[in-house]
Amino acid sequence: MKLSLSWLREYVELPAAVDAAELERKLVDLGIEVESIVDQAATIKGDLVVGRVLEIEELTGFKKPIRFCRVDVGNPAPQEIVCGARNFAVGDLVVVILPGGELPGGFTIGARKTYGRQSNGMICSAAELGLSGDHDGIIVLPPDSHTPGTDARPVVGLDDVIVEVEITPDRGYQMSVRGIARELAYAYATAYTDPGRAPFAAVTAEPPYDVRIEDTVGCDRFAARVVRGIDPSAPSPEWMQRRLIAAGVRTISLAVDITNYVMLELGQPMHVFDLNLLRGGLVVRRARPGEKLTTLDGVARVLDAEDMVICDDSGPISLAAVMGGETSEVQPGTVDVLLEAAHWDPVMVGRTARRHKLFSEAAKRWERGVDPQLPLVALQRAVELLTAHAGGTVDPRVLDIDHVVPPVPVHLPSDLAARRIGVPYEAERVTELLGQVGCTVTGAEPLEVTPPTWRPDLVAGIDLVEEVARLGGYDAIPSVLPPARGGRGLTEQQVRRRTVGRALAENGYVEVLSYPFVAPASADQLGLPADDPRRSAVKLTNPLSEQEPLLRTSLLPPLLATLKRNLGRGERDLALYETGTVFLPHLATTAPPPLGVDHGPSDEDWTAANAIVPDQPWHLAAALTGDVSPAGWWGAGRPATWSDAIEAARIALAAAGLTPDRITIEAADHAPWHPGRCAAISVDGTLVGHAGELHPAVLSALDLPKRTCAMELDLDALPARPVTQATKISTFPPALIDVALVVESTVPAAKVEAALVAGAGDLLESVRLFDVYASAQLGEGLKSLAYKLTFRAPDRTLTVEEAVAARDAAVASAAERTGAALRGA
Repeated sequence: MKLSLSWLREYVELPAAVDAAELERKLVDLGIEVESIVDQAATIKGDLVVGRVLEIEELTGFKKPIRFCRVDVGNPAPQEIVCGARNFAVGDLVVVILPGGELPGGFTIGARKTYGRQSNGMICSAAELGLSGDHDGIIVLPPDSHTPGTDARPVVGLDDVIVEVEITPDRGYQMSVRGIARELAYAYATAYTDPGRAPFAAVTAEPPYDVRIEDTVGCDRFAARVVRGIDPSAPSPEWMQRRLIAAGVRTISLAVDITNYVMLELGQPMHVFDLNLLRGGLVVRRARPGEKLTTLDGVARVLDAEDMVICDDSGPISLAAVMGGETSEVQPGTVDVLLEAAHWDPVMVGRTARRHKLFSEAAKRWERGVDPQLPLVALQRAVELLTAHAGGTVDPRVLDIDHVVPPVPVHLPSDLAARRIGVPYEAERVTELLGQVGCTVTGAEPLEVTPPTWRPDLVAGIDLVEEVARLGGYDAIPSVLPPARGGRGLTEQQVRRRTVGRALAENGYVEVLSYPFVAPASADQLGLPADDPRRSAVKLTNPLSEQEPLLRTSLLPPLLATLKRNLGRGERDLALYETGTVFLPHLATTAPPPLGVDHGPSDEDWTAANAIVPDQPWHLAAALTGDVSPAGWWGAGRPATWSDAIEAARIALAAAGLTPDRITIEAADHAPWHPGRCAAISVDGTLVGHAGELHPAVLSALDLPKRTCAMELDLDALPARPVTQATKISTFPPALIDVALVVESTVPAAKVEAALVAGAGDLLESVRLFDVYASAQLGEGLKSLAYKLTFRAPDRTLTVEEAVAARDAAVASAAERTGAALRGA
């Protein structure tokens, strides 16, 4: 929003010489963002002087009338200037910019030959100086008002300063001269005259025009006055045009300009109707479905049932609080007008403006909140301006339908500001600062604070605390870090998530972050059975995308979508992982109870509301495709297989502090994995996830490469990390023995390994599978598993006999538990 400093000075006593840097600092200290402070005198460079026209020679033979003028600009010799304007005569005082000057927009003035004559400068119009939109003629000053050669900037009003500020959404009162002047009065501690408290004509029993309000929620106040017999040709005064243009508002006609001027001055949007175009009384109501209205911008709009409209007997004639309609707008010949000032529901206005994509200056103010006590003041100001410049007769009758609810007092503990801000404000200081805001403060403990009508944002104690901090000075708040509470650092769950993610990253996996939203078809793409609980998903009421309205019950759909996206970008060898929550709903038949905002929920309501909140366990998922080991001069690469997905799960579980003896991996049949290449992963007998190769049908549905593998674990299902027990490190040499065992192909290697560990006893230090072999010579349905056993004693060097005995015990245990036979025996 842009405002001139001279306009602000009418209501606040500012120092005679206001420093731009100081002004900006004071506004920023009050929480107002300053976009720019521009001295208008600096917008025109070079010599801009008053000149007197001495001679005019009419040039002929051109497509348009051209004049060759000699102008006295205070120099010994007259200035010769070519001009196309016709609205001046010999002896008139005009505004001249001399060669070397520069007009707004970077237009440089020089001496040049044009229309066969030498032109040394330019006689300026108001539009060329950026003062108005009038290009019809040049500026003609009052006779004998100035001496030729004097600086013309103060003469035409270019000695002002324009302040542009950005207003936050909660401070609509600042979108006016009234509001900014009030803020500057705080900043400079000077006198302030509130234009919103100006006298106005009292309401009469008989209205000047029949009006009825059907919806007092959408419109709780409607005021109107009538002026007849105005001069339709009366222009807006130059000072008004200058202020409107400086504020970025286009000048249209006197009546419309006055409503815009009052809106900028007081913050009260208004509308003016051509009284003779109205058909019957006015009705303020909600729009009916299917109704249409052509607004002033020429767009035919289909109205919504939530929109408020002003209607006459012909139907809607104005989209209330946003923009008027074409059928009742002021015309070039309008002589009788009805001026309207109302108070509209901010929520309704905001929704209407967004629905119709019509963010007018009025709508911007309404959705931020407007003082409901302004309508009669604004009407009085508008009527006075209109009759002063266009004549006319004011109808003595005044309409004011008032259903405004007064502000609700807020109870404020006197020490709340001190506790929240950290500055020891006394109760008297709090009362003083809130009084500056316009609040009425009574009581002792707590303080009863009634906000002013122009501050609808002050609804709670913390809002008042913010005002105390703002007016008390943000620079008075000490820069002290809050004391850190004694804590235990990261929680166990946080440590687990970070450790697991780091472990996968160290093993070549790349972390991705996906949105938790999935499409309804994702369950079918994964081939989930009809009774699979993962098909029951939470549906969002207002999703970011209508194509993905569900919350994920598995990390795999968005992770595999990311895998596919990277494949489409030319990547071929990928290993991705993601950690995040999944959402497992409770199948409830009753809706949650409505929870208000005026008080906290009861224990029963809180329990009932939480009963339908879905479980949100933290999962880990990984997906692989392409080569795990790249090909090169050293040989062929190794493609990713189901065993790599299982190994990823082992890496994650090991990072979570789980030892191999607590992990069980067994063959399983679980969608979306391939039935013959899927492993169920359990910890201490509890199922925590699955890993393996994805089902071919799933890969086909998702358009992924063959043999793509994945795993998913429930990290919240893992037991707590045990306390690490330090083991005594033996300094004696180990005994290394390899064994190859033949088992049925359906026997898991992990089961054989567990049997070896159980039979080997305390001397076994480690066991590692290093080869898997199957052939026709070995036998149909059989495979050979080769393990490397490491034996070591803590207090001596093992003898050959001790190591062999331990190995034999391990093999015997494997034979007993899995039917394994020592290969070659």
